[in-house]
Amino acid sequence: MSAVPIATAPKRANALPIYLDNQASTPLDPRVLEAMLPYFTEHFGNPHSESHVYGRNALAAIEAARSDIARLIGADAREIVFTSGATEANNLAIKGAAQFARAHGVARDHIVTLATEHKCVLESCAALEREGFRVTYLPVKSSGLLALDRLAAALDERTLLVSVMAAHNEIGVIQPLAEIGALCRERGVLFHSDAAQAFGKIPLDVEAMKIDLMSLSGHKIYGPKGIGALYVRRRPRVRLLPLIDGGGQERGLRSGTLPTPLCVGFGRAAALAGEALAGGEAARILALRQRLEAALVRRISGVTVNGDRGQRLPGNLNVSFAGVTAPELIEAAPSIAISTGSACTSATVEPSYVLRALGLPDAVANASIRIGIGRFTTAGEIDFAVDALAGAVAGLRAKD
Repeated sequence: MSAVPIATAPKRANALPIYLDNQASTPLDPRVLEAMLPYFTEHFGNPHSESHVYGRNALAAIEAARSDIARLIGADAREIVFTSGATEANNLAIKGAAQFARAHGVARDHIVTLATEHKCVLESCAALEREGFRVTYLPVKSSGLLALDRLAAALDERTLLVSVMAAHNEIGVIQPLAEIGALCRERGVLFHSDAAQAFGKIPLDVEAMKIDLMSLSGHKIYGPKGIGALYVRRRPRVRLLPLIDGGGQERGLRSGTLPTPLCVGFGRAAALAGEALAGGEAARILALRQRLEAALVRRISGVTVNGDRGQRLPGNLNVSFAGVTAPELIEAAPSIAISTGSACTSATVEPSYVLRALGLPDAVANASIRIGIGRFTTAGEIDFAVDALAGAVAGLRAKD
């Protein structure tokens, strides 16, 4: 098994821990950096200044990036709206659809989502509730998967939009997108999916899955931070009210000067992700995850894997160790970089709301860590991580 199949790993200082938090963020692929650099120096023009060659060169690069991103989800380039990241894209999709419907007298004011969605989706829904919209938060099964019959029962004649994450940022569970999309299309309901974690890691097709709005992120696919996108379907047309007022860039949906280097980097990262998918990167990462899981179960007693074992991202492993809390385990294993779950809620000391929604008791939720394996993870690093975790767990249990 080769360490890195298609790229040289970014350099890491010897003093730094081994990086196993690829759900929080991925390292910038050196080939992405190489593509971006000229747009910080030589091609520095404003892409919206089309009266001269500097602006036209920048615009051409952005449009090429837009095409690369669209191609990875089976969309048209004109359906890609650049944003600052998936959080902004989620806000624009959910609030934009709801507020457009209200502004144009559409008799639909009901939104359906899952209790396990990312905080930016849940908070967007909560903001709409304060404006008088009705929101249904569906529970999930113990596997983390949505029960389709529950979704069907929740939809009514006033349902405007369903928002379900494609692949979960904390437990890695992949939802049945095609089935959800078919159900929504049959009922005339918009289907939005936060695909920040799924994009570039599993095959996605907005046509086959009947997805109307899809949120994407650059830094989850070895691209730069600070750039994302929202796919907005053109046929049948999805209408949104913009959140930002200004010069009307991005089809009037997201005003502001586009950051050319970031757009270029996102596009290059998407193109590389497509090549990696075709080249078997997912299978290599899955083999590393299986190696990790098997070794942890063999070396440590009381290991529980959280979330569906089959329907999950290749590189995600969320595990609990009986009798050990996650914060103390992370502190006891400083040689590896892991987390307790979502980077967006890592400051909280309460058990994960996601793991609670799976029905796990607080003791198990408090003991859960998320390990994210990525493009540049090696088999040697996996074996090192097993030793580090086994030693840390044994040491902590010996104290009790």
